[in-house]
Amino acid sequence: MKLLFVGDVVGSPGRKMITEYLPKLKKKYKPAVTIVNGENAAGGRGITEKIYKGFLESGAQAITMGNHTWDNREIFEFIGNAPRLVRPANLPAGVPGVGCTYVKINTLEVAVINLIGRTFMQASDDPFQKAEELIEEARARTPFVFVDFHAEATSEKQAMGWTLDGRATAVVGTHTHVQTADERILPEGTAYLSDVGMTGPRDGILGMERESVLYKFKTGLPARFEVAQGREQLSAVLIDADDKTGRAVSIKRIQIDEDHPFFE
Repeated sequence: MKLLFVGDVVGSPGRKMITEYLPKLKKKYKPAVTIVNGENAAGGRGITEKIYKGFLESGAQAITMGNHTWDNREIFEFIGNAPRLVRPANLPAGVPGVGCTYVKINTLEVAVINLIGRTFMQASDDPFQKAEELIEEARARTPFVFVDFHAEATSEKQAMGWTLDGRATAVVGTHTHVQTADERILPEGTAYLSDVGMTGPRDGILGMERESVLYKFKTGLPARFEVAQGREQLSAVLIDADDKTGRAVSIKRIQIDEDHPFFE
C-alpha cells in the first residue's frame, strides 16, 4: 500500500503545482491514497470550498489542515459537508469538522488523522492524549494509519513519532514549510519525517513575499504578508506499507523545482 502526501500548499502558486503535478505523481508512483495539506491554500491562509473540491478533482482523497484552518471564514459554511477535510483533532469539544477520516480502497481503509502541536503554537488540547484515543479507534478498523502532525518544534514532532511507533503507518510533520532530510523507518515500523516541506512559491520566505518578512525582522514592526510570486516548488513524501500489517517498509522524499525537475 503506497501513500502519497503533499506538504503545505501555499496560495495560487501552490495550487498551480497541485493541478500540474499531482496527476503526474499519481501516474508515476500509483499511490493507493493521496493526501494534501491545504491549510495555506487560499491566499496563504485557510481554504475555500472551491479549493477543497479542486484538490479532490486533482486526485487527493483527504485534505489535512493546521493552525490556519479558520483563517478563511468561508470554511464555516462548508466544513460540515466536507468529509474529506480533516482539521486538527485536538481542538476543543464542539469545534466543527472532523479530526480523522477514513479513505476506503477496495476492501481496505486508511485512517487519516490531523493533530496540532502546542510548543510555540496557539493553545490546544493535548495532542498526545488525543493521538492515543484516535489510534485506538482507528486500529480497531484498520492497520493503516496516517498522521499529519502540524507542529513547530522538531522535538515535539519526534516525540509524536516515537509515541506512535508501531501503531501508526506514518507520522509526518507539517507547518515549518522547509523539507527536512531525516526520513526514516522507526524500529517498530512507523515511517517518520519531521517536515515534508511546502508546495508553493520557491523564492519567498516560507511562501511569503520577502520584503515584508524582512521588514518585520529588521524593524520589529507589524507587516502584512502576501503570497510570493515567481518560481514554484512541490514538496511531498511517498510511503510504502506492508499490505497486511500496515507497517511502513520505505519512505521517500519528493521535491520538484528547477533544481529537481520531475521525470515521468
